[in-house]
Amino acid sequence: MRRLRVIFVPAVAVLLISAWACGSDTSPKATSDGGIPTEAASDGEGFPEGDWQNLLEIDPNIFDNSTVIDNEWWPLTPGTRLVYEGFSVENGEKLPHRVEDTVTDLTKVINGVRTLVSLEKDFSDGKMIETEIVFHAQDNDGNVWHLGQLRETYDEVEFVGGRVWFVGVPKGAKAGIRMQADPQLGTPSYSQGFAPVPFAWTDRARVYQMGQETTVATGSYDDVMVIQEADQETEPGVFQLKYYARGVGVVRIGYLGDDPEKEEMELVEITKLSPDQLAAARTEALELERHAYTYGLTQPAE
Repeated sequence: MRRLRVIFVPAVAVLLISAWACGSDTSPKATSDGGIPTEAASDGEGFPEGDWQNLLEIDPNIFDNSTVIDNEWWPLTPGTRLVYEGFSVENGEKLPHRVEDTVTDLTKVINGVRTLVSLEKDFSDGKMIETEIVFHAQDNDGNVWHLGQLRETYDEVEFVGGRVWFVGVPKGAKAGIRMQADPQLGTPSYSQGFAPVPFAWTDRARVYQMGQETTVATGSYDDVMVIQEADQETEPGVFQLKYYARGVGVVRIGYLGDDPEKEEMELVEITKLSPDQLAAARTEALELERHAYTYGLTQPAE
């Protein structure tokens, strides 16, 4: 859900990524514990500098039922749409901001792991500015992994550019964890995935607070966990805060630091899609993927 400030890749460049993929090393490196780092967490607002070099290796052998994502802090149920509304600052102007996050019933195999496909649409001042499909999978211990994403950006209604990365493509791209199986206060930060320039995905996260309370449009929640996220490459010293409620997922979004976007959002709608609505979301996700159909050594989602 974090919007990254990146150099836009022209539409034709999305197709060129496939040629890059053909020469990439996509072989997995096995780990026995999911690869979560063990360094001590920082006592300050930031993460220890050394954390940014601690990337995760994914083992396809620990994903027996990977598309059933029932982590209590971030369940992803096909046919569910969460809608967030709030404000963010763009070019010094405070504008309405809306995000629609839909869990489709599509799956896609990446690096030997079958992932569940989510469709996210981002609107600023009523205009869609970004749309993306994101690939997640849950391991046998209950950790929810992020294996890559395809994002397209728009200027009002004009397509500006697209970018895509997934495990091993481009060379050096790695999976990360979006939600731990048993998150605890005081534990080290963890990688949410890594992709080199021009994608510059370097997000990390850590448990920031536990046992919080918050009230949003969809209700009041207690025992809320706050996750602190940071992106060293594009937003040093800026942190996004995501408030998670058990059985729901993200219910509020805030920030720390001198964030030029000052994004603040809350969950305003939880919808169980009708068969027709789910079919429409599926079609939209497949069309988005079709734009970059040749982006690597994978089969189309199904």
